[in-house]
Amino acid sequence: MSNPSFAKRIAEMNAMYKLPAQPTPALPADPADRLRKFKTTLLDEVNEIDEIIAACESKAEPIDVLVAVADLLGDVIVYCRSEALKYGIPLEDVLSVIMDSNESKLGADGKPIYDSNGKFLKGPNYWKPESKIKELLQAAIGSAKT
Repeated sequence: MSNPSFAKRIAEMNAMYKLPAQPTPALPADPADRLRKFKTTLLDEVNEIDEIIAACESKAEPIDVLVAVADLLGDVIVYCRSEALKYGIPLEDVLSVIMDSNESKLGADGKPIYDSNGKFLKGPNYWKPESKIKELLQAAIGSAKT
């Protein structure tokens, strides 16, 4: 029994629900409207965090809190992957570039640098991912034309 990839399952879901899907990177007819709708969807999910916080504060069972967090995170990832498909964005490849960029944040000694909140900071070899993402998208658009 085969287990289709997450990206394939998202593509099948978009097709089943008649959601847009682009085979290559492209902007929809009204990207501002599309982004407003996506923002509304994400904010609805993000606002569920308040319910999870309330459950924590009311001493809910730890497993129930974990289930709620897992469901929240999973929903956000599904929405984001589906949205990427609507733009024809090869999200897994973009994530790989972003991870490479994140790994370039290490200090000169190869160790992470943290601020007082525990966020990791940019080291001397850090590079921004946008130019490589641009190259990736341009290559995907170019290969579709040939």
